[in-house]
Amino acid sequence: MNLLSLFKPITTFVLDVDGVLTDGTVQLLPSGEQSRRMNTKDGYAMQLAVKMGYRIVVVSGGKSEGVLARLKGLGITDIYQGVADKKEQLQDYAAENDLKWDEVLYMGDDIPDYWPMQLTGLPTCPADAVPEIKSICKYISPLNGGQGCVRDVIEKVLKLNGQWMMDEHIASR
Repeated sequence: MNLLSLFKPITTFVLDVDGVLTDGTVQLLPSGEQSRRMNTKDGYAMQLAVKMGYRIVVVSGGKSEGVLARLKGLGITDIYQGVADKKEQLQDYAAENDLKWDEVLYMGDDIPDYWPMQLTGLPTCPADAVPEIKSICKYISPLNGGQGCVRDVIEKVLKLNGQWMMDEHIASR
């Protein structure tokens, strides 16, 4: 089977935060707050996917108001933070939204993502994911977490479906 054929039917992207949307580091500020960095190219791809009718689902064990604000600003509404059991959360979401597993791409990088990733048709990870995650992935991005790996997979899906390059007015709305 051609690897790219697994990308074409994707309608839903499930993403972890730390190590996928960020580089996995946390900067501790004097106030006690924790700061994370996100890639703007990932952000562009996510907001474009939302505008094109794709689902972006973020499932994270961590909680951050900054992450929540960033994701909402990109038009993402399906955001689950502080999740202890990602597999259960994903199963509940899939049932509520009548998802077909072969239409779901999951990008994770560490052990908490192991079981939910195996439910999906296209488990993916950044280049710097842990070995256990890499061993179950059908696609490993050449890019690290927080360095464009999310853009990599979203761009593949949109390109395969003829939705990457479009009218100027669509890209800017």
